[in-house]
Amino acid sequence: MAGVDSSPQDLTGMTHGELEQFMLGLGKERYRSIQVMKWIHQGLADSFQGMTNLSKEFRRQLAEKSFIGIPALERVERSHDGTRKFLFRLGDGNLIESVLIPEGHHDTLCVSTQVGCAMGCRICRTGKIGFVRNLTAGEIVSQLLAARRLMPESRITNIVFMGMGEPLANFDETVRAIRVLTHPNGPGISWRRLTVSTSGLVPQIAALGREVKVKLAVSLNAVTDEQRNAIMPINRRYPLSILLDALKRYPLPRGTRITIEYVLVRDLNDSDADARLLVKLLNPIRAKVNLIPLNSEGLDGLESPLPDRVRRFQEVLIARSLMAIVRESRGRDILAACGQLAAARDPAA
Repeated sequence: MAGVDSSPQDLTGMTHGELEQFMLGLGKERYRSIQVMKWIHQGLADSFQGMTNLSKEFRRQLAEKSFIGIPALERVERSHDGTRKFLFRLGDGNLIESVLIPEGHHDTLCVSTQVGCAMGCRICRTGKIGFVRNLTAGEIVSQLLAARRLMPESRITNIVFMGMGEPLANFDETVRAIRVLTHPNGPGISWRRLTVSTSGLVPQIAALGREVKVKLAVSLNAVTDEQRNAIMPINRRYPLSILLDALKRYPLPRGTRITIEYVLVRDLNDSDADARLLVKLLNPIRAKVNLIPLNSEGLDGLESPLPDRVRRFQEVLIARSLMAIVRESRGRDILAACGQLAAARDPAA
């Protein structure tokens, strides 16, 4: 529990309730949690020194007992389409990446939840790293705070948990981060603008719906177990029938749909027959489909589909009344697009 550990506590990832308990542990009033939370998440304070509505003694006490976690910026890369990729170094020296995507009247930040990933999906460069460790809630949330500090002109209203790692494999810290991000005294991100993407961890999908209100995206990427086994090892643990049943039972907030992410791979899952079967599989589920042509750089043995095949696949879905869009790959030239994050030091790596 926050306030019990004698080592300095990172306040960035504390929920409002945890901050209250921390303040009580310091002998302070509960309302101090609101002041400090707003300074960190809305005032973007990187130290206690500038928290001028707190006494000097209180600020000294905070600096002694806690800290504001900030990842060190290693590099920023900018794509020709305006996408920016941040390479951050964590306190233990590990590297993670976050991606800022400009989208008309708002910006979307894609955040990481793990260093590396244990899922081993063949369509994702992050899987080549393997799993190193989970991020703390503070390390997840601090990616947003760092991006806002680095780009004060940005209008980051949308957060997607689609960076490095499987969010639901780091369930507790992911849920804590969501609670911080959506709190009115925190960054104040609307749950309708916060999406968690998963490769299909079935027990955690059910738990997520019970714990927090959030939008759900699922990397399906196949219409048969044979196809999915070939690119997503998780399918051997939770085959399509089990995953789809979990999605049928997911407690969807009113007016929302589950986003089905479908990475199209040439001659594997991109035929008209695959499209028709996808419609059949998703018919009992309130869903929409994001079609993502494979970003094949560095993925041996797999190729991107031809543009005409992508259009045809979409046409088959729409003709059968399944909402489907082709998601534009942003930041491909800086390896910032879907499936390309690998936290390499060398941009050419």
